[in-house]
Amino acid sequence: MTDRAFIPVRIAVLTVSDTRSAADDRSGDTLVGRLEAAGHLLAARAILPDDRTAIAGQLRDWIADAGIDVVLSTGGTGLTGRDVTVEAHRDVYEKEIDAFGTVFTMVSMGKIGTSAVQSRATGGVAQGTYLFALPGSPGACRDAWDEILKAQLDYRHRPCNFVEILPRLTETERRK
Repeated sequence: MTDRAFIPVRIAVLTVSDTRSAADDRSGDTLVGRLEAAGHLLAARAILPDDRTAIAGQLRDWIADAGIDVVLSTGGTGLTGRDVTVEAHRDVYEKEIDAFGTVFTMVSMGKIGTSAVQSRATGGVAQGTYLFALPGSPGACRDAWDEILKAQLDYRHRPCNFVEILPRLTETERRK
């Protein structure tokens, strides 16, 4: 950390599940608890079924909202036929953050061994908003936040972080 001041970001949390409700959304609760404990702001929260069109639509709505800087989704990143969150994210991305999935796999290997290959966690950028698709387990959400996102969403983190380049994500649009 440096002597730079903390800059809170506005984060939306989307849980993708055919079975979860607000009363038992442990993964969403995990993300909300961690982002708020870190000093960030919960900008929106929703639960949607495993439906690619609905997920992509929610992502598009949130990236169009100037009050949201980051979207974290949980669920639907596995290999089954119902797991379509990754495809929905990629329908929306302008740029994929390829290393996010790689680093998440490295973190997961230390926790769950070779079972880490069954996750398709992904990250990307669209319209100046960061989007991350995380697995649906509370443990995976903890790992993604604690080991990657907490530092990358902290302006004080060195040598670089997502927050410091946030204003530049749309710089090509300003040049047109």
